[in-house]
Amino acid sequence: MLLENMSMAIHAIKANKMRSFLTMLGIIIGIGSVIAIVSIGDTMRFMVSDLYKNVGVTLAYVYVWPKDGEDMRQSDYFSLDDIDRVKEVFGDEISYIDSNASVNAEAVFGRNKVKFQFEGIYANYPQVQKINIIYGRNLSESDIKGRKNNIVLEAKGAKALFGTEDAVGKTFRTTIYGITDDYNVVGIYRLEQNPFEAMLTGANETKAGYVPDTLLTWPNDNIFSLRLYAKEGTDMKAFSDKFTAYMAKAKNRNKEDITFYSVSSEMGSADSIMGGLSAAVGGIAAISLLVGGIGIMNIMLVSVTERTREIGIRKALGARTRDVLIQFLTESAILSAFGGVLGVVVGGGLVLAGGALFGLSVVIKPAVVLVAVGFSALVGLFFGIYPASKAAKADPIDALRYE
Repeated sequence: MLLENMSMAIHAIKANKMRSFLTMLGIIIGIGSVIAIVSIGDTMRFMVSDLYKNVGVTLAYVYVWPKDGEDMRQSDYFSLDDIDRVKEVFGDEISYIDSNASVNAEAVFGRNKVKFQFEGIYANYPQVQKINIIYGRNLSESDIKGRKNNIVLEAKGAKALFGTEDAVGKTFRTTIYGITDDYNVVGIYRLEQNPFEAMLTGANETKAGYVPDTLLTWPNDNIFSLRLYAKEGTDMKAFSDKFTAYMAKAKNRNKEDITFYSVSSEMGSADSIMGGLSAAVGGIAAISLLVGGIGIMNIMLVSVTERTREIGIRKALGARTRDVLIQFLTESAILSAFGGVLGVVVGGGLVLAGGALFGLSVVIKPAVVLVAVGFSALVGLFFGIYPASKAAKADPIDALRYE
């Protein structure tokens, strides 16, 4: 019986191809919009998550900031000894820690002048953040302890300054903290960015480089904030409480005066915001499904009117009210579901085309596709109930007399 009803429904739809297509258009646009918007939202969430993973989900910054408006004390600043003590106390709970020091400076080589942001690091920094060395080497332990004027430059910066990426062994002059000196290039690395990161950074004129962390804490070693990476898999909330309690005691401050800012908490907030926006915009797009459903109801009412004699003949031949009801509901559901399938194709196609155009990996969840198609069929059933009920309740005598 079901197959027979489906066959009759498909035949009725094919008999009025253009009208059926125009009826499905609202569903196609609605489902396509929902699929496209939800997929774009999921893709953006995935890329943001990937971005945070590249930065390091166990990354955190710590500094003292009095909450009562009190001025900073000299003891509120960190020192290299503080860093050593943290390493001793927390052991392998911390994978990496430094002074979070960086400086913007202009590098000069001959007539070339290039703006750089030099970031201070320790020798084990590549253990938590990959540095893709293409020429030379990373900074060594002796570079750090000896406060040597050795630098690792990003390839684009080396190209801009020296005219070649392979600038290992070359020297340039720059001024850091008011002291002008010569600096030696010991390594060149290539910055690896996904398309989303490149889009966020844009065409940044300031190039990048790494210097020994100890160069940027000299001469007084007063450090405002610490940058640390907890061990992979660490519960950052629990670790934050533990580290804040330790630092409050070490600095003779209240826990509220210690700021512990972790990437994982920011990642969670960003994901919640983007998820909420995606759901809200997707919900607005879903309103077009209501318009599509009303279109289906309208065309089914027209169909019932046009097929009044057919209904009368079927009832005269023994068709029950339920049979007529199911016939028209099936037609309505198939019309809507087919529109949903086309909407998925259109929405998914647009997202895939956009991803290919911008070189992005798109996320289209199968569950969203199944829900969209199923929901479109339900829309067809819901808005087909009234026309189907009207057809089922038609009096066969009156229907046979209908011209």
